[in-house]
Amino acid sequence: QGTRDHPPAHTALRDRLLAAVVTCFKRHGAAAIDTPVLELRETLMGKYGEQAKLIYELQDQGGELLALRYDLTVPFARYLAMNKITNMKRYHIAKVYRRDNPATTRGRYREFYQCDFDIAGQFDPMIPDAECLKIVHEILSDLQLGDFLIKVNDRRILNGVFAICGIPESKFISTCSTIDKLDKMPWEEVRSEMVGEKGLSPEAADRIGEYVQLHGGLDLIEQLLQDPKLSQNKLAKEGLGDMKLLFEYLTLFGIAGKISFDLSLARGLDYYTGVIFEAVLLQQENNHVEELVSVGSVAGGGRYDGLVGMFDPKGRKVPCVGVSIGIERIFSILEQRVKASGEKVRTTETQVLVATPHKHLLAARLKLISELWDAGIKAEMLYKKDPKLLKQLQYCEDTRIPLAAIVGEQELTDGVVKLRDVATREEVRM
Repeated sequence: QGTRDHPPAHTALRDRLLAAVVTCFKRHGAAAIDTPVLELRETLMGKYGEQAKLIYELQDQGGELLALRYDLTVPFARYLAMNKITNMKRYHIAKVYRRDNPATTRGRYREFYQCDFDIAGQFDPMIPDAECLKIVHEILSDLQLGDFLIKVNDRRILNGVFAICGIPESKFISTCSTIDKLDKMPWEEVRSEMVGEKGLSPEAADRIGEYVQLHGGLDLIEQLLQDPKLSQNKLAKEGLGDMKLLFEYLTLFGIAGKISFDLSLARGLDYYTGVIFEAVLLQQENNHVEELVSVGSVAGGGRYDGLVGMFDPKGRKVPCVGVSIGIERIFSILEQRVKASGEKVRTTETQVLVATPHKHLLAARLKLISELWDAGIKAEMLYKKDPKLLKQLQYCEDTRIPLAAIVGEQELTDGVVKLRDVATREEVRM
């Protein structure tokens, strides 16, 4: 069915991961919002290009045409327009749904979590965009996933390239979605799709090929600014100027070494208007995780200045830039790593097990555990009237509960509790 059950170990790993992501989002001053899982079909249609075929469509009993949300960006734009909000920094973590061909080994499902961070509002160029890239860098560094690279490009530069290569404007978006496949297939196959399916001339495809296979840093931006054809194109010149500014800010943030200006990056969605970016994990040297490289991109995003205006009755635009962390793909990597290392993931946060060494002491356990819960301490006990002490201590070891609070006849008489460190077996009375 292309979705999956999450056993306790997986869920615990996911929660740990999400907590790290949320901490980063909050550190940057984002407020949390939530939007409905169901949207009107017309809200989602016409925003995703060729990907629209993956939208789950539904019809309610009144015949209203609905759809499950495909991402968290379009609902956010609709929310801004409906509430006439012109300035917001938000994060949203929720499930999205795609009628895709699942590839569970690569963290690709029909139902999965997305973690989005967006900045909406009219600001000076490239400052919010640089912060989005900084967030991707922070999260991927914090999670210690190994070496990574963040590719950046700009839709305006791509559109400029298409224009000087003689591509009609009506074919810009479809050409974009073909170029977006360059990370998955060689240039020859991309070229033949452009010519065979998208109807471009072989000469135009070859001219595009000269540009989209370039990647580098500030030096490449400078080189393209001097390009006799590209520098004459207004859109491309604007995009290159902003890209230069972006690299200046990324250098100030100290992260420019992990960023690559890559002209093959296109991102297949219709709504991007400016800077686009995607983070990929690089080949690992560790033997266990060598095959994990196929997981692909683990974060992506960009600028979408026209999307909010689509939902506003007066067409008022709110510039936006955002990033989505591919948390499900990161789960896949971490899960396989945990499996390879043989490490056990703790599935609960229980701090103490309330235990008794003799029979007829259930009342003492219930009283003590109630006190612990009321004091905010995470505690458990076995659901048996008279469990054996060995069985209770074994449960602590199996579930990695660090402490056992033992109350026997003597402890009740003395008004104390014996606290046992399960790992070291040391005991103190208190």
